[in-house]
Amino acid sequence: MKTIGLAFLVLILTSFIGFSQVDNLDKPDVLVDKVMGIVGEEILLYSEVEKQYESQIAMFQDMTANEGRCLIYEDLMYQKLLLNQAKQDSVEVSQEQVEGEIDRRMRFFIEQIGSEKKLEAYYGKTILEIKSEFREMVENQLLIQKMQSKITENIQVTPSDVRSYFDNIPSDSLPFIDSELEVAHIVKSPAISPEEKERVKEKLRGIRKRIINGEDFGTLAYLYSDDPMSAQKNGELGFVQRGALVPAFEAVAFKLKENQVSDLVETQYGFHILQLIERRGEKVNVRHILLVPKVANVALQESRAFLDSIHQLILLDSISFSMAAEKFSDDNDSKFSGGLLMNPQSGDSRFVPDMMDPMLAFEINKMKMGEVSGPVIMNTSEGKQAYRLIQLISRTNPHVANLKEDYQRIQAASLTEKQNTAIKSWVTKKVGNTYVKLDKEYQSCDFSNNWITQ
Repeated sequence: MKTIGLAFLVLILTSFIGFSQVDNLDKPDVLVDKVMGIVGEEILLYSEVEKQYESQIAMFQDMTANEGRCLIYEDLMYQKLLLNQAKQDSVEVSQEQVEGEIDRRMRFFIEQIGSEKKLEAYYGKTILEIKSEFREMVENQLLIQKMQSKITENIQVTPSDVRSYFDNIPSDSLPFIDSELEVAHIVKSPAISPEEKERVKEKLRGIRKRIINGEDFGTLAYLYSDDPMSAQKNGELGFVQRGALVPAFEAVAFKLKENQVSDLVETQYGFHILQLIERRGEKVNVRHILLVPKVANVALQESRAFLDSIHQLILLDSISFSMAAEKFSDDNDSKFSGGLLMNPQSGDSRFVPDMMDPMLAFEINKMKMGEVSGPVIMNTSEGKQAYRLIQLISRTNPHVANLKEDYQRIQAASLTEKQNTAIKSWVTKKVGNTYVKLDKEYQSCDFSNNWITQ
């Protein structure tokens, strides 16, 4: 089961590794891409294998080159088999699901690196370019996951299955579970004054008038735009497809005629004017100038004072933390779940301290379970300052896995083993009636499944 077990891991890794890959295929010192395998109507490329190999070697440095590439190759062939079958079965995922998944992954990276601007600077691309570049990859991954779920949807485990699974693990092989935290927060973002909004709008109207009167949009974007990555490119975002832009921005972008300059557009990032460079079907390439209203220090202090008053009400039991989050928090992702933060990497509410935002981990380290902090400064995913209250919901101590403390985790592992068995049976059946061609380089690998049927 070594390879099918790793397939679940690969789906997780590619969810995050994909954003960190740099496409080097256009560089002259890199081998030209080539087909390394065929499954039905899906092809596996050399670049896919190498990117996965480089990423996993960084994580599992004791993996030998041959072993690593063989494992990765089979996992990618397995994913191609799932994707091919998903398309044959007309499995679909909505654009809302794709956009939501991209946003979830982006939030993870933004949280890890500190802000959208830092993420853009790190990759040398705008957020829109990053999202657009990986849209097809994310959609395919969602199709793969949905197809895999179809295969295993009716598989269940009983309590006796879980105990039997646990009892069969040698005592010296039981995993060590790190400390894990559950955290909730209430966020208050400082308000932008009407006067500041009007100041920014008036400045942007002036810039727009200069463009209408003949000045170059790109030059003015370079000089004045508050979007640093696109400003370096004279405001150009590059081709992005429908669904990759925030709604208000997108609605205007797809209505513009070539070289037309828009009126002012307001989004959560600030105020924009756009100019259409080119449209190709459901993709557009636009320039924009963004001006961001400044937060007055007094407004930031007002947010702090507001949260301080909420903190006092919570301490007096006049309102619960979860109710206060629902009523007052500006974080729409958590306010309706009592402020509970979800871990984008695992999909649940548990965090290993080392994987948390360092500023948050520092505050949590000083707290007792159930304790609520006073107002703490934070950076939002948009790189803006805000304040928040933090509540430590739970903290586990490091320990060797046991049924009492880790039943759900062991239950999940037991279910995964049962699902793996079903998946292996499905792969054997599908490989028998699907056209599969392996590259000669990998035909000698010790695969978990028999991929050579002809």
